[in-house]
Amino acid sequence: MKFDVRYANHPDDSKRYDTEELRKKYLIEELFAEDDILLTYSHQDRIIAGGAMPVKKQLSLGTFKELATNYFLERREMGVINIGGPGKIVLDGRQYDIGFKEGIYIGMGTKEVTFASSDAGNPAKFYINSCPAHKTYPTVKITKPAEGVPAPEGTAYCVQRHLGTEAGMNKRTINQFIIGDVCKSCQLSMGMTELAVGSSWNTLPCHTHERRMEVYMYFELPETEAVFHLMGTPRETRHIVMHNEQAVISPSWSIHTGVGTMNYTFIWGMCGENQTYDDMDNIATKDLR
Repeated sequence: MKFDVRYANHPDDSKRYDTEELRKKYLIEELFAEDDILLTYSHQDRIIAGGAMPVKKQLSLGTFKELATNYFLERREMGVINIGGPGKIVLDGRQYDIGFKEGIYIGMGTKEVTFASSDAGNPAKFYINSCPAHKTYPTVKITKPAEGVPAPEGTAYCVQRHLGTEAGMNKRTINQFIIGDVCKSCQLSMGMTELAVGSSWNTLPCHTHERRMEVYMYFELPETEAVFHLMGTPRETRHIVMHNEQAVISPSWSIHTGVGTMNYTFIWGMCGENQTYDDMDNIATKDLR
């Protein structure tokens, strides 16, 4: 396992960063490595983001000196969404089968967490977000709704919202996985947004939410394409060029938006003062600098 630490900074600092420094501070370039767990610990609300990619063996999630706990989820909660082949997550002896674009909320106090793939030829890629917790909430598997079919026992359907327009190049489906209408959590919110063919903006107008930071992870993007992730303050914007299966740390003071050279999917994870998804401070496009 690898554990990288990123420190928080003042928004005035980022005004002076060149491309290399911006990428060093905010970009998580590698999320998945064969038979390994790669994690990045950010001091922006102490979120941890990363990935587990079991291929030939089962991977166990351990703890780290920086957490100062006996096990990883002793004082944390965690969300996981699988962007690879079918896999299995075992939590204190109970197995959960997690398929492509399915997820799970894991409550604080879970001691043993292991990841495995069902097919080494098509390995699972478990994308992870974790943040501090103060209370234990039930573990819940989360999947997309099947029309007319009730959710299986122990499984919840995500909430789907269809937003945007073709003319605005931001037609998209927001799949809210970890949110109050789906399952309870202490502060973690998490979901997956799928852009329609012909759309490239992941949210417009852009926004900030001083109360919550956010991590974006982009995937389903061909190797030849890119996403231009916009950040910085509304009147002092910056951008980071991103490629498939990379993540970016967006502080609460930063705008959150991005545009790709074609459509893509991204996973968003937030933690902070509240969990109200629509509590955003929208910034008019004409006011950006």
